[in-house]
Amino acid sequence: MFTTSNYIETVDNAFIFIVVISALLLIAITTIMLYFVYKYNRKKGAKAQNIHGNTSLEIAWTVIPVILVLGMFYFGWVGYEQLSNPPADSMVVQAQAQMWKWTFIYDNGVKSDTMYVPIGKPVRVNLNSQDVDHAFYVPAFRLKRDAIPNKKNFVWFSAQKLGKFDIACAEYC
Repeated sequence: MFTTSNYIETVDNAFIFIVVISALLLIAITTIMLYFVYKYNRKKGAKAQNIHGNTSLEIAWTVIPVILVLGMFYFGWVGYEQLSNPPADSMVVQAQAQMWKWTFIYDNGVKSDTMYVPIGKPVRVNLNSQDVDHAFYVPAFRLKRDAIPNKKNFVWFSAQKLGKFDIACAEYC
């Protein structure tokens, strides 16, 4: 598979894992709920009994969610670690956010409202904001990072194929 950035597989795997777990839980809970609605229907005369002190059940409904949450945390942490550690030889671009636009400043002093990066080379984008919170968002690369006034922040990526990819502000600036 030829992707547009180095993050796509990590982000998509985390998303698929969470969606599959959510779908399975939805199906299981709905099935169990419908079973009990049918079984304990007032017209049939069946009566539910209270259960007191079922240790196995209490352990199960504690351990299973903890395992699921730890799995989701693992996928998120792997992606966060990858996003937080740019290679030392990364090309550096300064991204200056201001109301309704981005300005990109390269090491040679060139300024542009369009970002140009080489294919296959890591690019570190230092994010700065002149006015309010902005979000550097590249949907095709699965990247989003905030640019906040007076706070240093960065994002890095490696473009994997030639193309024109939208950079948006995911905040209402």
